[in-house]
Amino acid sequence: MSATSATAPPPPGPPRPADPHGTARPRPAARRGVELCLLVAAVGIAVYGHAEVGLARSGAVPKDALAYGAGLGGLALLAHVAVRARARYADPLLLPIAVLLNGLGLVLVYRLDLEPSLGPRAAPAQLVWSALGVGLFAVAVLALRDHRVLARYAYVSVTGALVLLVAPIAFPAVNGARIWIRAAGFSIQPGEFAKVLLAVFFAGYLSANRAALAYAGRPLLGTGRLKRLGWLQLPTGRVLGPVIAVWLMSVGVLVLERDLGTSLLFFGLFVVMLYVATGRTGWIAVGLLLAAAGAVAVGATEPHVHQRVQDWLHPFATVAAGQGPSQIAQSLFAFGDGGALGAGLGQGSSYLVGFAAKSDFVLATGGEELGLAGLCALLGLYALLVARGFAAALATRDPFGRLLAAGLASILALQVFVVTGGVMDLIPLTGMAMPFLAQGGSSVVANWLIVALLVRISDRARRPDPQQQPPRAGGAGGPGEPDPGPGADRAASGPPGTGPAGPGTAPGSAR
Repeated sequence: MSATSATAPPPPGPPRPADPHGTARPRPAARRGVELCLLVAAVGIAVYGHAEVGLARSGAVPKDALAYGAGLGGLALLAHVAVRARARYADPLLLPIAVLLNGLGLVLVYRLDLEPSLGPRAAPAQLVWSALGVGLFAVAVLALRDHRVLARYAYVSVTGALVLLVAPIAFPAVNGARIWIRAAGFSIQPGEFAKVLLAVFFAGYLSANRAALAYAGRPLLGTGRLKRLGWLQLPTGRVLGPVIAVWLMSVGVLVLERDLGTSLLFFGLFVVMLYVATGRTGWIAVGLLLAAAGAVAVGATEPHVHQRVQDWLHPFATVAAGQGPSQIAQSLFAFGDGGALGAGLGQGSSYLVGFAAKSDFVLATGGEELGLAGLCALLGLYALLVARGFAAALATRDPFGRLLAAGLASILALQVFVVTGGVMDLIPLTGMAMPFLAQGGSSVVANWLIVALLVRISDRARRPDPQQQPPRAGGAGGPGEPDPGPGADRAASGPPGTGPAGPGTAPGSAR
């Protein structure tokens, strides 16, 4: 070949794409600037809602609107700084959605505080609890460098969860349920934190035994056709026994305490995480059958639950009897009065629901004063938060993180479904709190912890692989490909639960 031909210009036409094996994978964007802009918008929306309530009620902007905005903005900034410092590749939507929902919850609680019939003000205390929740969020993001460390404490987590669930038995019942610990004017609902600990235990145990759990042992129902289908087959009792025992103890304690909402949540969490771990749709069918059987049994034997079922089936029975509308009826009236665009913040009458207007029925206030459009926007925010949680589960490389993110996202999804269905009379009331929106200190702190764990998992999933190096030309894999080195095949095909990046990494996930 001559020197002239060696330096000839390339042939005409579109440029050839770059060799994918000759360059390293581009570094993903951190997108913390996007998160900061969304946080500013979230705080602005919440402050506008606070001012709108004051204008509707008294014709003037509330005097504490500036302090409210500064407090909420300071909390958002604190959380953003923590994420920027330790989780800069986390999903940029998780934190702004949580801040917006928390801010709107403060607006609705403040609006209901203006009704004298609903008792003392709750918004200042709710803001303090929100600050504690954001503080716990920041501590979790800063201190927890790698979420996989939690897998080592699976049995510690389940022990702590059972202790938290049993503790309220020694305290008086509140509204028919023993779910509170009250001492010296301070109250806490330990079941809110137990759900996070149980999610950690389920994720740790199921990820460590996922191969045995996916193996089908004896069929659950008979033989023949069902055996050939294999969709209702169970693994061995030695593997499944511990997780079922923990679940039965948790649900049994909650039934004794009459906390049926949390028991339903734990049951759904158990079924969802088993399905994610095994990939067997039969668990969904088994879960639905057991849930139906349990609901019938508890409804027939527990008077408190039986009354809630009757209120669900006949929400207007008290109106027909001349006793006035029940809480469910008032909630349905509020949704109906809201129409498409709502009556406006501060101009509704959902306070007629009564003592639970700020907690169990806070969504009725949102539906009446924001209308169908506002209600759909609120539920859309929850759907987006849950979707980003499942996106983190799908993106993460390690089985424990995948199960934990799926479990935490399922907790939020189940809470939203149960609360929304209860106040709309789709299912019986359970007494659970709407995440971030309803009054309740324990609930808001626990939900901020859930968001912190999702942020940490999403950061790990989106973070560039530190082991990735630019390829070396002329290696064993040919020109322009990296030299895999001896033992690469053995590392890529290691035992379940280990990958090229070491234990805890899904097989074949390292690039």
